[in-house]
Formats: sequence, structure tokens, C-alpha cells
Amino acid sequence: MYGLEKKQRGPSRKGKRVPVLTAAEAVRLVKDGDVVAMCGAGGGINEATELIYALADRYRDTQTPRDLVFWHSTGLGDRGDKGMSPLAQKGLVKRDIGGHWGQSPRMCEMAEHNEIEAYNFPMGVMAQLMRAAAAGMPGVLSHVGLGTFLDPRQQGGRLNEATKEELIRLQEIDGKEWLFYPCIYPDIAFIRGTSADTEGYVTMEDEVLYTDSYATAMAAHNNGGKVIVQVERVVKAGTLPSKAVQIPGHLIDAIVVVPDQPQLYGVPTSGFVSGRYIQDFSEEAEEAMPLTERKVIARRALMEVESGYIGNVGVGICDGIGVVAKEEGVSDEFTLTVETGIVGGVSAQGIYFGASVNARAVVDMPSQFDFYDGGGLDISFLSFAEFDEEGNVNVHKFNGKIMGTGGFVDICQNSRKAVFAGTLKAGGLREKVEDGKIHIEKEGRFIKAVKKVPEITFNGKEAVRRGQEVVFITERAVFRLEEDGLVLTEIAPGMDLEKDIFGQMAFRPRVSEELKEMDRRLFLPERMGVRQSQFGMD
Repeated sequence: MYGLEKKQRGPSRKGKRVPVLTAAEAVRLVKDGDVVAMCGAGGGINEATELIYALADRYRDTQTPRDLVFWHSTGLGDRGDKGMSPLAQKGLVKRDIGGHWGQSPRMCEMAEHNEIEAYNFPMGVMAQLMRAAAAGMPGVLSHVGLGTFLDPRQQGGRLNEATKEELIRLQEIDGKEWLFYPCIYPDIAFIRGTSADTEGYVTMEDEVLYTDSYATAMAAHNNGGKVIVQVERVVKAGTLPSKAVQIPGHLIDAIVVVPDQPQLYGVPTSGFVSGRYIQDFSEEAEEAMPLTERKVIARRALMEVESGYIGNVGVGICDGIGVVAKEEGVSDEFTLTVETGIVGGVSAQGIYFGASVNARAVVDMPSQFDFYDGGGLDISFLSFAEFDEEGNVNVHKFNGKIMGTGGFVDICQNSRKAVFAGTLKAGGLREKVEDGKIHIEKEGRFIKAVKKVPEITFNGKEAVRRGQEVVFITERAVFRLEEDGLVLTEIAPGMDLEKDIFGQMAFRPRVSEELKEMDRRLFLPERMGVRQSQFGMD
């Protein structure tokens, strides 16, 4: 049920010409109970925004279609009223299976109030599932999620009490445990490109990313569904360069033209972001990142990098690492990637995370996660919401609020070294970096170092069993994960161990016999000079 059944192929469209429809006309293809797969990423990246609005308007006006199942491997939205939020209407949605939720808070609220069935699958697994569904496979066997809330021995990816059906199953093959994620077969796919010819061939020259658009289009087409593409323009058949085509025309059932469609929410289209041009980051034009606790954490995280490393940087407080590396002149000494498909470059921050300037390559999202899941990452930089004495981390659901995991589980579980970062407290925290120290002007209300996390997004004991190196970096202390749990290894200059560290935690970690002070350069306004001291360069 709900898209788990493989459909029979319907009749192909007549002729090679693809109908050009308005968004309102196109969403009439959606029927009651359909599985609607959305592509894109936060901030409007590669999102078929006009189709989303049209579907929301259709239901508001007619109360049809009803009981839809939404599938989105990424978080769509602006942490406000865009993305999936317009679709958060009672009766319109029956079930939402999302890789990330927090970008669309209206849908989160429905899940939190048990008004819909809500699942959170790993972003990478979801991207790979579309490829599996296209190939007629029943699902994906993966080690991703073992020992976390995705494991059916815990929550099985279910986010609320209204969600009863167990979709993820535990399986053992040759004495090794795996999680089986079932394929969801879409009836409708919403995708976006830049140009389409009259036969449906789609290019993405102004798109920031490809996401999982091709896999999703194939999954819908091969299982009897319909693929609707939103583009900026339609051109004559056969005039698009063949190597620029990302989606072949035989997969497309309808084209919706949105002239001057935005590349990102509220931002003019930029050739620097789409990869057409290279932006000049000369030293004269650089503006240094302000010296705040965020910069201190980014600087300390950079110190975990070695020359030649391939890493992933996540959204949140870690997204300043690339900026700091550029300031220090060491950006070319290692490669940072983003799970949506970016390799190299300088990533945008906030809701536009995933967009990048001067990327060296852009690959499709399922392939990026193949690289991650196979152990290709030397290091990952991810933010934490809360962590506990065993090194468990929770980012997907806390204080009753649903956020979702995104690519977090795929990334941190499979990188050789996992670096988790964040301030030690939250909720009204005010700090100032001055005179080579952190000054706490107002302590945060919320403890993030808890005794035991309520739900597990990263399993510390499993990491120790795997022999993984795990580091927790805050603005006032650094902890490392060992067999007996977290160990305090560094403390910031001027911090009182009892008052500022242990007094702000719900547990007391073991203190390393070699406890040392965090590098004072982290707290000074001038460059740290890691180009020489860390990377051995002139």
C-alpha cells in the first residue's frame, strides 16, 4: 500500500511532442492516493516551486486530490512557508516520507500533531531507492542506519504515533546485519530543469544541482507514472546539446514553462552558482568571517584536516569551515563535498546550503552517496543538536520538534573521522570572543550535553566498534570518543572547568590525563597561519 506496489506500465504518450501545460493544468494529472515524488533541495534549489503551489491551490479550491503520499529525499523550503509547507493541508496529505523535514515547518507541525503519517529515511538511501525503483528492484539493502532511530529495533524511521506501518526491516545475510528499505514507486514526479525541447529533452544549465531528478523521473516512468518538468523555456526539438541533456525526452509527460524562474528563492540567477563562471576570490576582495564563537568552532574543526583529505561539510555551524580554509589559504589542500552532489568550491550558508561557488564538479546525488556509503570520506563535519556521555548524537527530533536527518546518518556513519560541532549550550546564549578568550555574556537555557539522548541519529558505541575516530568540538571544550565514552581533551583559555564546562553539562565526562588548552590562535582576530604550521607550506 501507499506506493509499495509496483505498477503496470501505462500507455506511452502519443507521438514525440510533449504537451506544454500551465501548472494548474499539469497538476490535474495527480489523482487521489497518488505517490508524488518531489526533487530539489533547500532554498529553492532545483525545486519545481510552481507545481507545488499549483497543487496546493487546487486542493484548497476543490478539496481534490486527497490522501496523497509525498516523497522527498531532501529538505525543501526556507524554514518558513515555502517548500512542502504549502502542501500541509488536512486531507491533501496522508503520508510523508522525507529525508529532511525542518525546512518545511508547516508539514512538521502536522506530523507533530499526529495529523499525518510521517517517516524519516536517510537522504542517501532515498536517492538510491529511486534508482532501485527505476530498475524494478524491491528495495535497497544497506548498513546505513543500523543502531539508530532508523533501525526497527528502535523507531524504524517513524516520527510520530500516527505512523504504524513498519517499512524498514532488519535482515541478516551470512551473519551480518543489514537494513532493508523498500522501494516506493511514484505515480507522479515533479522535477525542474532550465530548458526543454519540444520532445521533452531537458537541460539544467542554470540549475545549481542535479539532485536525484534523473533517477526519480525513471522511477515514475518505468512504473506507469507521469513525469512533469518545470523549465524556463522550450526550444526546437533537437537543438539542445546532447551532452548537456540530463533527462531524456522519453521520460517526460508534460512541460510547464515558468519564464525567468528563480535559481534560488528570491535571488537572481548567477552564473557563478550554476558553474558557468569562476568567481575571483582575490585576497584584496576577501572579507574575513567575523570572529565569533562560530568562527572559533570552524577554525578548530579545520585543525582536524590533513593534506589530501576528502571531506563532507554539513549545514549549520560547520558551514563556515570552507570560508575559514579560504581565509587561511589552504582551500586547495583538501576537498570538501556536499551530499547533494557538489565537489569542491565554497558552499553557501543558511537556507541556500547546497549551492556553491567555484565547484570543481557536480554529480548526481545517488552517485555522491555511493561514494560516501562505500567509505570514500576521510572526514565529515556535522552539527549536533544534543549528544550524550556514550557519544550518541541526536539531530532528527528533539524537544518534541521534528527536523529530520537529511544525509547525516549516511555521512557520519561512513566517514573515517566524524567531527561533530556546536556550542555547548543553546537558547539565548550570548558570547563574545575578545582578548584571546571566550566571554560568556549570557548563558544558554538549553543543555546540549545530555545524560542520554532520547533518540539516536549517530550511535557512539557502534562507532567505537567500527574503530571510527570521533571528535566533538565546542567553543569552550573539545571531547573525543573512547571505549568508555566521551573524554575531555581540551579546554578554552579562561574557561572555569567546573562552572563553564561541567556545570553546563548533564553528565561528567572523564578528563584526559593530557588535558590541554585549546590553541590560542583560535581566539585571535588575525589569521592562524595553519598554512605553515599544519600543512607545512610556505
